[in-house]
Amino acid sequence: MENCGIDLHLKSSEVCVVEESGETSELAKIPTTERSFVRWFGGRAPMRICIEASGLSPWVGRILAGLGHEVIVANAQRVRLIAESTLKNDRVDAEALARLVRMDPALLCPIRHRREETQRLRGMLRVRRTLVNSRTACLNTSSGLLRSFGYRVPGRRPERLARALTTGKVPEELCALVAPLVATALELDEKVRALDGEVAEVERSFPEVARFQQVPGIGPLVALSYVLCIEDPSRFRTSRDVASFLGLRPRMRESAERSHFGSITRHGDGEMRRLLVQAAHGCLRSRQETELKRWAEQLAGRIGKKKAVVALARKLAVLLHRLWVTGEDYQALRPEIAAAA
Repeated sequence: MENCGIDLHLKSSEVCVVEESGETSELAKIPTTERSFVRWFGGRAPMRICIEASGLSPWVGRILAGLGHEVIVANAQRVRLIAESTLKNDRVDAEALARLVRMDPALLCPIRHRREETQRLRGMLRVRRTLVNSRTACLNTSSGLLRSFGYRVPGRRPERLARALTTGKVPEELCALVAPLVATALELDEKVRALDGEVAEVERSFPEVARFQQVPGIGPLVALSYVLCIEDPSRFRTSRDVASFLGLRPRMRESAERSHFGSITRHGDGEMRRLLVQAAHGCLRSRQETELKRWAEQLAGRIGKKKAVVALARKLAVLLHRLWVTGEDYQALRPEIAAAA
């Protein structure tokens, strides 16, 4: 089987084909379009193709796999041979990928892209987050400007801010100044509500979302984001592997008899990690008595609340996966502890 490396770029991509013997047989530069990939790779004998993970790799990988080739998506953080090379150009990078995948694909720590439908649903959540952030920015800027002139108005909801500007307490010139921001916030609020209806429909199609919400701090948005992020729970050998996948595992440096544990790796999906940290804060604020809350409060007394919250976020990531694969309901307290309480 031939081995191929593709260095993907927005306009064009470099292709390098290496024989099993190690000889470079083909070098080419093709446009980064579906038509070009189908024309160049279609009809060829199955090849092992390596591409780096990027914004282009999901759709390119689907096209190449559909043509019958074995696609290896390399973790860009592990391809140090390319990132730290003193001679770096597109052709050299493509050849390095081809030779690495020829030796052992496991060296590239290959990743698996999500299905197209899952990618679309995650895109919908990303659009909602952008709209919410933009609405918040408009409200904060409006309230801050009015506050700097001595006028305090409610700024949490755009409709309340709009009503406050019509009472006559704020001068007309200031109202005219913030009016474009308020109008934009009102428009964004309508779009967020429309998206919330679509998100609610998607949530009902995943039974795991309701089960996850039994855990204090886990809301519907966090639960749905977790389901779409993991997609297939069977891809992980143990539930603890999910913490590493989301970058919640501490860094470890071990040599001989010395071991050092540092901060978390922060690899993986940063948005999902942020949502889990928010959920951990919610779990600590919850009035429900749970073993998770007790454990985190005791840990905060030893190492501080900030680190305890991150540790609790890691536990939540592991717990949700465990509930998913076993189908069990969440128990806030073990039976013997609940009976004693």
